[in-house]
Amino acid sequence: MIIINYMILCLIFGTTFLAIKIGVDAGTPPFFSAGVRFFLAGILLFIWMLLRKEAKLSLLLRKELWFIGLGLTFSTFAALYWAEQYVSSGMAAVLSATGPMIIIIIQVIALHKKVTVSSLIGCAIGFVGVFMLILPNLTVKSDGYAVLGCVIILLGETGYAAATVYSKQVNSLFSTMSPITLNAVQMICGGTALIVLSLFTEKINYSSLFTGNTIGSLLYLTIIGSMIGHTIYYWLVVRTNPIFPSTWLYISPIIALIIGHWIYKEAVSSVSIIGSLTIISGVVIANAGQIRSLIRRLKVE
Repeated sequence: MIIINYMILCLIFGTTFLAIKIGVDAGTPPFFSAGVRFFLAGILLFIWMLLRKEAKLSLLLRKELWFIGLGLTFSTFAALYWAEQYVSSGMAAVLSATGPMIIIIIQVIALHKKVTVSSLIGCAIGFVGVFMLILPNLTVKSDGYAVLGCVIILLGETGYAAATVYSKQVNSLFSTMSPITLNAVQMICGGTALIVLSLFTEKINYSSLFTGNTIGSLLYLTIIGSMIGHTIYYWLVVRTNPIFPSTWLYISPIIALIIGHWIYKEAVSSVSIIGSLTIISGVVIANAGQIRSLIRRLKVE
């Protein structure tokens, strides 16, 4: 069941990028779409955990969870949804895989944590791949919005990385709470912030919200992506360890590239393929220590 659920997790997370693209291309305002998705998913999961007596309403007022929600959900997906108006789903998925490298950089700069040589080399390789991925848009006829979209995704991943580092610092405050409950609360917080941003920045054409593509995209992302995908992720964390489930980042971007090209006919150039493989190689090298630790644990088990 662990292997089966892991494969399902990689497939779900690999396809959500295309589902976002389909919804955005159908005319759904990006911030509104992201906000409704995470708010609904968070509320439904939170009610479920309340019924199981594994959640408390007071969690909705904890500033720590609001900070985490603003980083993990708000900044990450505000950036991703906006950028996918101009960037292919495959490229967005690969750029999103830079999160673990940015975590390493933040730990070095903010926490003065010592890192291995392999981590530094991996980060350098990864960001060479980022440049290669963006390179096709840096031509004489430059697509400024595509380049901006790539930069925005990286900024969103910086918010994700900062929230991840912060969450590790405050985990002891919520050690008795289920990870599913904590994830539900941070999705509610991040989703609320996205909806507020939408109210101030977007004009919503409600007729565009009732097309097959927009409804299908929202249902898939809310139920399959947020509720089932994240529940499987935390189930794997409990059944294995925190390292193993996170390796979806090495597999899902490749799935996203293939799915985007196969189903949505997204262009994939040789330079973007090399850039994508370079980024993923950098992520693997940067996290080589964790991967070796995972392999040793699997051998023991």
